This record gives sequence, structure tokens and C-alpha cells, in this order.
Amino acid sequence: MTCGVLYMMEKTKNRSQKLNMEMVSVIMALAWPTMLEQLMQTAVQYIDTAMVGSLGTQATAAVGATSTVNWLIGSTISALSVGFLSFIARSCGAGDKESAKKSVSQAVVVVLITGVFFTGLTLALSGYVPVWMQVDESIQTLAARYFFILYVPMLPRTASIIFGTVLRAAGDTKTPMKIGVIVNLINVALNFLLIYPTRSVGIMDFYVVIPGAGMGVIGAAVASAVAFTAGGICITAVLWRHPSISPKGQSFRPDARILGPCLQVAFPNMLQRFGTSLGYVAFASMINSLGEISTAAHTIANTVESAFYIPGYGMQTAAATLAGNAYGANDEKRMKELAAMFIPIEIGLMIFSGGALFLLAPGLMKIFSNSEDVILLGSTVLRMVAVSEPFYGFSIIIEGMMQGVGKTKEPFVFNIVGMWGIRIAGTFVCTQIMALGLVSAWGCMIAHNLFLFGIFLICYVKGIWNPLHKRGSRKSKP
Repeated sequence: MTCGVLYMMEKTKNRSQKLNMEMVSVIMALAWPTMLEQLMQTAVQYIDTAMVGSLGTQATAAVGATSTVNWLIGSTISALSVGFLSFIARSCGAGDKESAKKSVSQAVVVVLITGVFFTGLTLALSGYVPVWMQVDESIQTLAARYFFILYVPMLPRTASIIFGTVLRAAGDTKTPMKIGVIVNLINVALNFLLIYPTRSVGIMDFYVVIPGAGMGVIGAAVASAVAFTAGGICITAVLWRHPSISPKGQSFRPDARILGPCLQVAFPNMLQRFGTSLGYVAFASMINSLGEISTAAHTIANTVESAFYIPGYGMQTAAATLAGNAYGANDEKRMKELAAMFIPIEIGLMIFSGGALFLLAPGLMKIFSNSEDVILLGSTVLRMVAVSEPFYGFSIIIEGMMQGVGKTKEPFVFNIVGMWGIRIAGTFVCTQIMALGLVSAWGCMIAHNLFLFGIFLICYVKGIWNPLHKRGSRKSKP
């Protein structure tokens, strides 16, 4: 009998290990295309920064001075997509494919309304943004032109963001990745042709004439605008022909039964992203006031750092989708297993990426700038933030799972308090009152990240992140 019990225990253990390996496979299958897509986007951002950086510090500052406004607008649109992500993931988990398809048609409506609105808004304000961002007067006109061109294709950009999230919510992470690769290749090719003038390039004993428009910063803006347009058209065409969630044949009249739950999830996330992105604008504005060297170092360091967050945000997409599926299926056990699988994988990845960032910081800064002052300052702040990456990775995963199940109010409060109460208030005191410079500002940013780690850890331990936790507790009561 004892042998029989041991055999059954071993069999159960082997089955559990098999299920864990299957879950890891599913997680990685969802995460790796998103990681690769983000890696490509970051690679292009690196190339853009390096190409523009070769034109001089002023060109880098003109492009980077409005980058936080780009985040503000992009993240606000991304917040809308979170509502559809949660709705579609939960519908798929519950096996309700019809509701998932109906929600996609509503996403089309939101893309049209949002895209047209932000096109008008950004173009109208393009001349004022560099002034509000305290950009040096010598580059305000150039920064305004760059910003204007970048936002002419706002409608296809909106389509890329929302339709990309819709596809990922349905479990299709490869299509957005493939389209992202196409967009990035177009951007790089056009950068090469538009930024630089016609020149001769020596290859061995041969010289090849490379045509170029010599448009500088404006050429970089045109290249990005064309690439964004191509991406929006491609992803719309793919979604329309998608075998599972195509909106073809669905009604495009606003449907409160779908838009209501989507907006209920999206609205707190929109406020969160708007509030935190506005915080980034205030943060960058204070850094811009420190001078050209600090602005250039901050812009380049942000570009470098973004590559090392790829594992975190790639896993977040998978966490949100699978948590939404588990919630839709009302499967509390799977929800807990997902968290137990995601957290160690995420922290391990972020320890590796943080270590790599710490070691490679000076070399990466040298790719984008020839200024010793910029390289030294950027390397210092990058090594500071590298230490905090594993802590931030934990926050990313828990927040992603909360987005997937539609719990967006708590992350909204946490992020706003952290951004404005710690990062912005601290940076104001350090840079504007105590004149401590860029290093102190990034120290405040790290304090913000550590605050988020602490508050999301409490959410995890207490089960606040999991809406099925209370149900399970009620069922277990006699």
C-alpha cells in the first residue's frame, strides 16, 4: 500500500511538473514575439538616435526635447487598448468568441474617433510644445517642425497601437511583431536616405555614391511618419482578414454593452498613463532647464535604458493575456499558478538585463555621443538605475496581471502617488531649489520605482491583485 501511495505521489508530481513546463512554454510563446518586436523598435530608436546624434548635440536635443510629449500621447492611446485587452482576453477565456469579435468592431470605432482627435490636437499645438518644454530658443523652431511632421500620421499610429493590442489579447503576438519589423526596416532605410546628403562611401578600393536628401532632423521625422503610416495600414488590413477576430460583418455603431466595460477598465488606466506621462513631461522640462549637456545625456540614457526593459514589458503582455483568460474561465488555481511562474522568470530576466546595463553603460553611451561630458553623465545615471531593475520587474508583472483581469484603479493610484509625490516633488526640490543636477533627478526616479515595488508586493501578498481570491476564500468557509 505504501508503494502504491508513493507511486501515486510520484505520478502526481510528474504531472504537475509537466503542466508547469507546458505553462512556461505558453508564457514564452506569447512573450517572445512581443520582446522581439520591442527589441526591433528599440534597435531602430538606437539607430535614429545615433544618426541624429552624428549631426551634433543640438540635433539630439531638438529630437529628444519633445520625446516625453510623445510618451504622453502614445501612452494615453495605449490605455484605451488595455480595456479591449481585458475584455477580449476574458471573452476568449470564457469561450465567448462572438463577444470578442464584437469588441473588435468597437475598437475600430475608438481608433477612428481617437486618431482624428489627436491629429487635430497635436498639429494645432506643435508650435507651443517646445516652448512649454523649456527648450533652448536656438532649437525651438526645429523641435516644433520635427514634432509637427511626426504627428501628421496620427490615425495610422493609433491603429497600430490599439489593433496591435487587440491581436495580442487574442493570443496572436506574432503578427504585430512581423509588422513591427517591416515598420522598423522602412524607418531605417528612409533615415539613411533622408538625413544625410549624397556622399561617397569607400568599400575596399571601390567608392559607391549613396544618394541622400540632406534633410537632417526633418528627414528623421519624415522617415518615422512614413513608417508609422505603413504600419497602420498593414495592421488594419491584417486585422480585417483575421480568421478569429475580424470585425468584418459586425456593426460599427457604438455599443454600450461592450464599450461600457472596456472604458470602465481603460479610464483609470488612461488617467494613470496620462498622469504619469504628464509627470514625465514635467520631469523632462526640469531636466531641460539644466542645460544642453543634461538634456542630451538624459535623452540618450533613456534610449539606452529602454532596451533593458524589453524582457519586463514583453512578459507583462503575456501576463495580462493569460490572467484575463484565467479570470474569464473563473479558474483561481490557474491564476495563482500563473503568478508563481511569472514572478521568478521576470525577476531573473531583469537581474540579467540590469547587470548587462551596468557593465555596458559607458560603451553604449559612446555609440550616441562623442561628448565626454555627456558620456560620463549618462553612464553614471544608467548604472544607478540598473540596480533597481529587478524590483521594477516585479511591479511590471503584478500590474500586467491586474490589467488583464480589469483591476486598473489600484495601479492608477499607486503610479500617480509615486510619480508626483516622489519623482516630481523630489526632482523639483533637488534640481530647482538645491541645484543638484541630473544625478539627483534619476535618484528620485529610482525612489519612485522602489515605491512601486513595495506597494505591489503588498498587493500580491494580500491577494488584492486577484479578483478570484475573495471568491475562493468565501467558498472555503464552512
